[in-house]
Amino acid sequence: MWSPKTASALRESMARNRTFGALKRSSVVTRVSQPREGPLDGGSPHGGPSVPTRSVRLRPMVLDPVEVLGVPVGRMTTMEAIATVERAALEGAPALVVYVNAHTLNTASKEPAYRRLLGSAAVVLNDGAGLSVAGRLYGKPFPENLNGSDFNPEIARLAARHGWSLFLLGARPGVADRAAERLVTAIPELEIAGTRDGFFERSDDRVVAAQIQDSGADVVMVAMGNPLQERWLAANLASTGARLGVGVGAFFDFTAGEVPRSPRWMNRLGIEWIYRLLQEPRRMWRRYILGNPAFLVRIVAERVKRPARPSERS
Repeated sequence: MWSPKTASALRESMARNRTFGALKRSSVVTRVSQPREGPLDGGSPHGGPSVPTRSVRLRPMVLDPVEVLGVPVGRMTTMEAIATVERAALEGAPALVVYVNAHTLNTASKEPAYRRLLGSAAVVLNDGAGLSVAGRLYGKPFPENLNGSDFNPEIARLAARHGWSLFLLGARPGVADRAAERLVTAIPELEIAGTRDGFFERSDDRVVAAQIQDSGADVVMVAMGNPLQERWLAANLASTGARLGVGVGAFFDFTAGEVPRSPRWMNRLGIEWIYRLLQEPRRMWRRYILGNPAFLVRIVAERVKRPARPSERS
């Protein structure tokens, strides 16, 4: 239950960021990146125009990557991943952080533009049991399961250590607010620049990006589901003035208590998907009952089709 003290702290945090937003924006370092095509060129993922003030950096920062269905995924511990995200955020141009799992890569396998988008993100993290199976199959197992539910709070702590403010965009009305309150309760030094739900017309992308820019946010977490959240960030992150954009899926719902998280032991085993399927069978059955076997078929077929590359041998 939210206390008046928690809500007051959140309001004060957002007010501080509105006050200092202009100062933060004036100190942003810009960088010109390589040209892009399709939905990566700064245009709206929904066909509307977008004129970013900066370009999203495309060169991936992945440690010892393994390519899974055409997307290079870093093989990192939590500490290595945080250090990589930190370095990406400090380099100047806004950096995109994505999580890939079986569902994400199934979608990318059918949509080449989305696959290119994922592969060109600054940081690509493995999420879930499907990636663990793929890593072992390709001879390069992932040291940890960097699922977003556990890793996103680490990004929030990183932001707090640097004094970077956070903007939460997405989910149903009110969910981002409650998630922000809980994050501030867990990380008192975290500054919240603002929140907005994900229910807006795609023609309003510019307005939303301008709202984030006006807030002075340094980090933007977007919870719109795959692939919309990654497409939105690829098209609009540069316009927000933020240094870091992260597609976070159901993280706001979990954090706000809208959707219960699976027990820790299921998370450690990488079978959180079973719990989610039991909690939301109507919404999740296609993703897991059909999607997981399809992903296994795809990675086995890819492994059989090509020998292990030098970068994929232990």
